[in-house]
Amino acid sequence: MPEEHGAGTTFHLVPLEVWRAQPDERAPYQASSLESEGFAHCTTGMAELCATGDRYYRSDPRPFVILTIDLARLSVPWRYDAPGTRYPHVYGPIDRSAIVRTVAAPRDASGRFLPFEP
Repeated sequence: MPEEHGAGTTFHLVPLEVWRAQPDERAPYQASSLESEGFAHCTTGMAELCATGDRYYRSDPRPFVILTIDLARLSVPWRYDAPGTRYPHVYGPIDRSAIVRTVAAPRDASGRFLPFEP
């Protein structure tokens, strides 16, 4: 259900092992932050995605995947909690039908996240 800012696509970074460990590929994706924070963190925009990845995961050597999420396809609420930002929060499990693309997150030798072809 899109919120007042309108729908579009956004990105969610997840370690590959966490993505693969989801119990059922038809069930909604459960971000680990749902339990601890009550929402899944997302990032809209390539520059923001890379900056977020570098800020939180640069020293984490695991491979990551980028989920591209169509916000209009979500059956749970989402919103930009900080006005004027490009970081929507999804308040519930992410419907698999809303995940329109999954790609390996490109990184350089230092662990920096790199733009990818959306």
